[in-house]
Amino acid sequence: MRHALLAFAPLVLLTACATPQGPIEVTRFVGPDASARLGQGTAFVEAAPGAPDGLEAAPYKAAVAAELVRLGYRETTRADASQIAQLRIERFTETPEGRRSPVNVGVGGSTGSYGSGVGVGIGIDLGGGPKPTTGTQLGVTLRDAGDGHALWEGRAEIATTDKSPLAERTRNAQALAAALFRDFPGRNGETVQVKPE
Repeated sequence: MRHALLAFAPLVLLTACATPQGPIEVTRFVGPDASARLGQGTAFVEAAPGAPDGLEAAPYKAAVAAELVRLGYRETTRADASQIAQLRIERFTETPEGRRSPVNVGVGGSTGSYGSGVGVGIGIDLGGGPKPTTGTQLGVTLRDAGDGHALWEGRAEIATTDKSPLAERTRNAQALAAALFRDFPGRNGETVQVKPE
């Protein structure tokens, strides 16, 4: 019996290592009287002012655009959009001692009228003691294209180890965007924990 349990142990460890990490912490803010305008019309996704708009941001822009289309928006050019989705990304490494250092990715400042901030990275022990984690925060502000007024703002954050499937950038972007727009628009000011799909 003991040998059978020992033979089974590596399978348990492999399964634990292959399981996506989480949860994803999501906070959303809904503007006064904005609910009726959300989830419809045309939208354009862009980097927030001051945020570099390079290859690093591409998977996140694509993931956000896909979620907006799923919600009922029609993706279009900026000139034809009724709403603009401004995106910011921050990636950082957090050590077991709680120290953060930025990863070389563009960071967009908060532009929403409801306030944004960086949540706390979550270190998950998969055995062998605490390991550094890589945290990613995706923030999106939906603005009226005409006057720039913020209609909705949300942020989603996850911390992963290097071996997590969610450490891969495209999967990371899809998981964060899916969590951010789940049960859209969400309750104003509420922070929830979402399990990655």
